[in-house]
Amino acid sequence: MRRPGVLAVVIAVACALVAGCGPDLSGTHVRIAAGLNGGVYDKLAEALADAWAAQLGAERPEIQETQGSPDNIGRVRAGKADVAFVAADVATEKTAGLAALARVHDDYLHVVVRADSTITSFAQLRGLKVAIGSPDSGVEFLSKQLLEVSGLTGAVDRRNLGLTEALPALENRQIDAVIWSGGLPTPSITERASKVRLLDITDLADDLRARNPVYRTATIPVTAYHLQAPVTTLVLPNFLVVPASMPDDLAEALVRGLFDARGELVKAAGAALSIDVHPAIETSPLPLHPGALRYFRSLKN
Repeated sequence: MRRPGVLAVVIAVACALVAGCGPDLSGTHVRIAAGLNGGVYDKLAEALADAWAAQLGAERPEIQETQGSPDNIGRVRAGKADVAFVAADVATEKTAGLAALARVHDDYLHVVVRADSTITSFAQLRGLKVAIGSPDSGVEFLSKQLLEVSGLTGAVDRRNLGLTEALPALENRQIDAVIWSGGLPTPSITERASKVRLLDITDLADDLRARNPVYRTATIPVTAYHLQAPVTTLVLPNFLVVPASMPDDLAEALVRGLFDARGELVKAAGAALSIDVHPAIETSPLPLHPGALRYFRSLKN
């Protein structure tokens, strides 16, 4: 089915309202920019697509496999996607013409080394081989911020590897460290908990937060990966991003569907446990879409 233009959606909504019922979104085709196959974005997108199709009486949204947040936000800006999962730090770079449906799950920065490594600080990565995430991914974006504030830009051997490739390379001593941003706990790191350690980045946290206020300091507890001690790191929110031009009724319906489907999202990915209506409105510097704002205000009535 062809995707109707914005005008067609507006007309459908207007007709439904005149008829005295809710907006008719049955002909709406939604494209979701997710992420790499099997990643958290992808798992949540698949669950959302099922929920939105059932709730809206529309065809199942199209899931687009992408490289990650920078790729996703570029697709929305170019009109190639209607909804995108985007890390908050990437979202701050390009806000024109965009709006947020909600803040969704939080990611935690992981700097992973082998358990038998002598590396105890980020500064000790100088001259070593470091996996910084897939090209054009949110992990790569964050890795570059880390390298800049630590003075290590150009001083490490950067490898564009995603987590699936990076962890085996770390085990095989082909690289020395892996930078990752993901849910807590990340299953593939849990599987290797006895073989790896996480670096504490307390000394970099203030500079990173000064660079971008969306970063928050947090602690990865001992129980997450059977750690010897808690590790100070960063927490990074993720947003559902849409074009600011999306019709209000469609945006409201999508947000309502997001929270109605929370149970299914949690089954799809444990990171969805942090999806909650209270922090969901915290999407600065991206404004909440008016349709999303209407939904959140309705909860107070």
